[in-house]
Amino acid sequence: MSPQPLTKRERIRSRITAIVGLVLVWNLLWGEFTWLNTISGAIIAVAILIVFPLPPVKFGGKVRPLGVIRFFAKFFYDLVVASFGVALLAFRPGEPKSAIVAVQLRVKSDLNMTLVAEAVSLVPGSLIAEADQQTGTLYIHMLGVEDAEHLERLRAEVLHVEARLIRAIGSDEELRRVNTPAEEPAP
Repeated sequence: MSPQPLTKRERIRSRITAIVGLVLVWNLLWGEFTWLNTISGAIIAVAILIVFPLPPVKFGGKVRPLGVIRFFAKFFYDLVVASFGVALLAFRPGEPKSAIVAVQLRVKSDLNMTLVAEAVSLVPGSLIAEADQQTGTLYIHMLGVEDAEHLERLRAEVLHVEARLIRAIGSDEELRRVNTPAEEPAP
């Protein structure tokens, strides 16, 4: 089933969102919000979108404020805990064990894959090595892996990140997918 094309209104909203995002980044790069930075950023953003058009991303979800707060609260908690964990690994004698783990996401949209990949990569000790768009699989390099059981806990944590993200901004259908228990493989 191929995605439905965007309406004219959705295409315009997608372009405006891209321009606002690029202008925001431009101002952040300059370190201050001024009229000159904003106007020059808008001109550059329009030029970038003409020369390098971005594919429009259809957002079918809804923003749930409580879910967003929960997502960021847990994200910042994970950020602090992982930072201390990586610091401890740096001072521990010997080379830390690492592994690449494949995690197949339950929601296979480009937006979901990107946001989950960003959230996972921003936490110290994990880095996206590859993303397979066709299967919705992220391949993640994990630092400090102890054994196979620990690896499974890390895989489950990535799926928890996806679930928290969907609970924050996902559609009702995506919410059903992450709330339905995963099917166990047949013996």
